[in-house]
Amino acid sequence: MTAILKHALHCRWKIPFRAFYTCTYPTHRNRETSLATPLQRVPCHKQTDFHAHSVWTRSLSGIKLITIRKRLSSLSAAAIVNSAPLYMKPYLRLMRLDKPIGTWLLFLPCTWSIGLAADPGHLPDMSMLALFGTGALLMRGAGCTINDMWDKDFDRKVVRTATRPIASGEISRFKALQFLGGQLSLALCVLLCLNYYSIFLGAASLILVVTYPTMKRITYWPQLMLGLTFNWGALLGWSAVMGSCDWSICLPLYFSGVMWTLIYDTIYAHQDKEDDIRVGVKSTALRFGEQTKPWLSGFSVAMVAGLILAGLNAQQTLPYYAAVSTVGLHLTRQISSLDINKSEDCWKKFASNRNLGLILFLGIVISNLMKKQEERPKEN
Repeated sequence: MTAILKHALHCRWKIPFRAFYTCTYPTHRNRETSLATPLQRVPCHKQTDFHAHSVWTRSLSGIKLITIRKRLSSLSAAAIVNSAPLYMKPYLRLMRLDKPIGTWLLFLPCTWSIGLAADPGHLPDMSMLALFGTGALLMRGAGCTINDMWDKDFDRKVVRTATRPIASGEISRFKALQFLGGQLSLALCVLLCLNYYSIFLGAASLILVVTYPTMKRITYWPQLMLGLTFNWGALLGWSAVMGSCDWSICLPLYFSGVMWTLIYDTIYAHQDKEDDIRVGVKSTALRFGEQTKPWLSGFSVAMVAGLILAGLNAQQTLPYYAAVSTVGLHLTRQISSLDINKSEDCWKKFASNRNLGLILFLGIVISNLMKKQEERPKEN
């Protein structure tokens, strides 16, 4: 390809851009056909030089664009896990590092709370966001390890979970317990960076973390227990910034997060409902059945109402309520188009909740920045 380019520049051949641009992509199936496109000989003049140089430049740009895209894709969580040393891969998969959506869903309620607690006219505390992001990664990994230790025998009987490291025998329960100790130790180091009120509040969540995996054996509402666990950051984020919880803001926010988890994790549970029936595991997906959409609609209304109440008590401005409205529209579209009998659609709808959480966080940040402008005295 390079030889043809140089030869074209030297002899001042005019190369049709579409054919030439196509052959710059090494993965193009019709590369040989594209290269076979006839070259048209033209007299030597400056316009031809410019044309050939333009083709060369644009072709190199195409190559650079593909290279950038490949580099970005190589930074994905799954690619990082696949490129890790062989002995580390089972442990990284055990903490679900290759599937970061769970970490996002644990982290986002923390961002909402930290954002609401920021001073008027200021951005959220970036160091606090980074600290909670690290904690979310560690605690989500610890929660997955505990879950897989509890569910080893169940996971073996479910197609989607049979390849998990503990269920497949890659990691023994004893080694998983040692790994769990390491994760919790690091998470404790993160927690100790906070004030005393937040340390005790964060430690209290361990009861939920440990007991959640057993709920699917006892009740059809394990998603409710997951909601209570996953949204603890809505309380902890505020207390980490302010020193204690303002319950008029934190409780509605926490309640909204719990409703949100009931929505997305019920959708997630519909992927495994047939296997759950076979192995005797309970879920809200089985509890609601064909009435899933009305239930999810009720949870959505409750979530939006909680967010509005939290915003009113936190004296939020218009961008916050615009974000809440967008969240409501997102949930409406998500639920109305949901096909509970298609696993692929359930996964797609479940994963889209990361964007929902980011929209709300962005609304909180912009709303908080607007507070300073509104509070300025008007000039005569």
